Amino acid sequence: MKKRKIIIAVSGASGVNIGLKALSLLPNEIEKHFIMSEHSKIVLQKEMQDVITHQNKDISASIASGSFKAEAMLIAPCSMNTLAKIACGISDNLITRTAAVMLKEQKKLILAPREMPFSTIALENMHKLASLGVVIAPPVMAYYSEQQKLDDMENFIIGKWFDLLDIENDLYKRWE
Repeated sequence: MKKRKIIIAVSGASGVNIGLKALSLLPNEIEKHFIMSEHSKIVLQKEMQDVITHQNKDISASIASGSFKAEAMLIAPCSMNTLAKIACGISDNLITRTAAVMLKEQKKLILAPREMPFSTIALENMHKLASLGVVIAPPVMAYYSEQQKLDDMENFIIGKWFDLLDIENDLYKRWE
């Protein structure tokens, strides 16, 4: 049986920790691919050994091809700049190029926009992407899962993203 291939990318600076945490919580049976801004790569390489990292400026990387057969991509956090580029079809780095491939191949693409409040332009871009099948899933918590600490809140959000990726998890208390 072939390993599932999931791509996680981190754009922007605020909320990088939740993207890293989502990556670290992916089950071992998934082949993990990761794209991150240049400044954060050093930390990743020291802390995570079972992850294939890609240079964001390398738009010819394997994951930027439809023949790579990635199942899904999560961009968390997703800056408004990255979201706008994806909405306009601009593929000027590996994150936006890989997102374009996910759209072209009709694969699952999940964006976790981090800005708030959302501007009208950002909402229009999200609407456009959602109409193309992109899942817009900002890091929003719910109160029914009784989070007590920041770690609990992050687990809830990541658990919801994993649900969208069809990854079994028990990261949060579900609605009863």
